[in-house]
Amino acid sequence: RFHHTSTSHWCSCSKTASNEKYQDPFQLGRKDLKNLYEDIKKELLVSTAELKEMCDYYFDGKGKAFRPMIVVLMARACNIHHNNSREVQASQRSVAIIAEMIHTASLVHDDVIDDANSRRGKMTVNQIWGERKAVLAGDFILSAASVALARIGNTTIISVLTQVIEDLVRGEFLQLGSKENENERFAHYLEKTFKKTASLIANSCKAVSILGCPDPTVHEIAYQYGKNVGIAFQLIDDVLDFTSCADRLGKPAAADLKLGLATGPVLFACRQFPEMNAMIMRRFSKPGDIERARKYVLQSDGVQQTTYLAQRYCHAATREISKLRPSPEREALIQLTEMVLMRDK
Repeated sequence: RFHHTSTSHWCSCSKTASNEKYQDPFQLGRKDLKNLYEDIKKELLVSTAELKEMCDYYFDGKGKAFRPMIVVLMARACNIHHNNSREVQASQRSVAIIAEMIHTASLVHDDVIDDANSRRGKMTVNQIWGERKAVLAGDFILSAASVALARIGNTTIISVLTQVIEDLVRGEFLQLGSKENENERFAHYLEKTFKKTASLIANSCKAVSILGCPDPTVHEIAYQYGKNVGIAFQLIDDVLDFTSCADRLGKPAAADLKLGLATGPVLFACRQFPEMNAMIMRRFSKPGDIERARKYVLQSDGVQQTTYLAQRYCHAATREISKLRPSPEREALIQLTEMVLMRDK
């Protein structure tokens, strides 16, 4: 795979001058994420058995908890930077819980919009319970996240995290539209990627930095780290849609093309195969479009170029987080940027 072979010269960024011992990010954050899913289920107390079952369906503890992991590591990195406190505050942990709830609600809604039938290797909520109930379950998870957010009792944090919900909706609208002008297409794609994926990570990181440290410079570092990692994460996701098999992804391969979406690999491939423009505009709706587009992408350097772009975003994230005082958590956040690039599912 391209992104396995092309990351070697980027891996030097984690060998920083820090003498702090390197630790696996997931090991380092595990303590703060203990009982994460049990705590989420406590937020989803409902009277009807069916709604409870639907809400609990994706909170089965089998997810990677990638977003909460970044949030608790960022919380500790900012706390250490500010006053050498190595503990995560209860309110910061709440942000990690709320981030996972907002993310999961958006997955439930996305699966309805996309009429998806599998997610994380199992059937989607909409396939089992139907679209109407799935929409309501997503709404319910969002409302429970809003209640948990209000309980933090900090208006700045409420404002930062409600921005995420607005961005998710705007991102979905951007995804439903497409640009005639080829030059505008890439900017449209990156804006959609920020709103749908990166805003949640960026604003959650910013929220825990505000709770842990009064310095606006640190808030900006946290936000920029989250934004850059979030965009890179989605770019690699878009690469995997072409290079990984359905079994590893836990969802069908070439899913984006089937949804009519032109992601990074397609937009880069289009520069070498201009005949793809017409396919993009009709959202790969003609018979044979999907197969031809996939073939063009794999014949072009689209996958490689998208991977290089993801590397640049990870490099920017590393540059930002390196401005904080050295700590195992800071090193773990740098290591996470490499894990984003190396993942294969």
